[in-house]
Amino acid sequence: MKRIFSLWLSLPALAGLLAFALSPAFAQQPAGASTEAMGKLHGHVINPTGQPQGGGTVSLSADGGATSKYTFPVADDGSFSGEAAAGTYALIYRAADTPKGQMVDEIKSVKITAGQDLQQDDDMSRAEYIAKMTPEQQKQLEELKKNNSEAMKANAVINHLNADLKVVAQDKKDIDDSMQTAMQQLGASATRAQLATQVDQIKTAKYTDIESMMTKDTAAKPDEAILWTDLGYAQAGLKKYDDAITTYKKAIDLETAAKKPREEIIGLANAGLGEVYARTSKVPDANAAYDAAVKADPTRGALYLHNEAIIFFQQGNSDAQVAAADEGLKLNPNDAILYYIKGQGLVQKATVDPKTQKIVLPQDCTDAYQKYLELAPTGQFATEVAGILQQAGQKVNSSYRAGKH
Repeated sequence: MKRIFSLWLSLPALAGLLAFALSPAFAQQPAGASTEAMGKLHGHVINPTGQPQGGGTVSLSADGGATSKYTFPVADDGSFSGEAAAGTYALIYRAADTPKGQMVDEIKSVKITAGQDLQQDDDMSRAEYIAKMTPEQQKQLEELKKNNSEAMKANAVINHLNADLKVVAQDKKDIDDSMQTAMQQLGASATRAQLATQVDQIKTAKYTDIESMMTKDTAAKPDEAILWTDLGYAQAGLKKYDDAITTYKKAIDLETAAKKPREEIIGLANAGLGEVYARTSKVPDANAAYDAAVKADPTRGALYLHNEAIIFFQQGNSDAQVAAADEGLKLNPNDAILYYIKGQGLVQKATVDPKTQKIVLPQDCTDAYQKYLELAPTGQFATEVAGILQQAGQKVNSSYRAGKH
């Protein structure tokens, strides 16, 4: 997930300096503009800190600003453009709140030539403009310029981090799609072993890419929890479990201590920590971490517990997968996969009837399998589950129908 930072200097911070720099519009003799031939004008208004000044207007005046012959709006990025009759003018900048009869700045002797497009900026960071300020205003300006410089540096870092986070998001998608990619790369004749090797290579490359970027980015901005969460994700994928545990805990501590903690980040980091514990057979720690994830971000609680059950299933921990499935079903009782996972865990406790030689399923196992078929009669595991029930002499109580062979 991305976070958008906004550290840019706001224009209202300059209001005092611009207001105090207002000058009266003194009348002067017209400079003799011609209305017969037209020329163009474009440029930018730049405030005393050296940054674009958006808003307000630029006018061309032949009487020192007393009246305006042509007026052009200034865009948010400080740009302006327009057309005027050939002649020599004073270029006047006024902010939106400049009192009538006053101006913020004046550029004298701006010559518009017929058929030409003149570039003329109004740069209020020039020495002539600054010299008109009082010593106190100049002091304020220097402080603003310093703050703005620091903000620009911070923004440069943030822009780089956001770009990296976009790459990470794509890398994660590539990891999720790694099997499909491997099948496309190797073709239909590929064996399971070949596919597994290719998938592992794809994932390792992506995890390594994420780890490299996030290692640099956490050094550049060590107080941003999402960067640590992504680093932990990569370390876990590379099976650097001890490093991942330390990294996820760092993310949790950072976000918990924030002025406005983001529940989704705390939940994500705890879920990542839970996965590492689950994959290293630390069941109580895994359960505690997943519980913390659900508590921090209840909106994603069902997803977190769904994933926990799958991971324990992948690890072959039947007791843990059953317990996790039960917890997940409390939040989402219609999650078919959790019933399958529960059934697969409980089927380990099946026995064989010595008289009939049929398997005897625990009642909870039968119920879980039946519920799976009820929710997913054509699901991925429907044929497998129906077969187990039939071997146990159980009637399939669902709309499942065996396929033709």
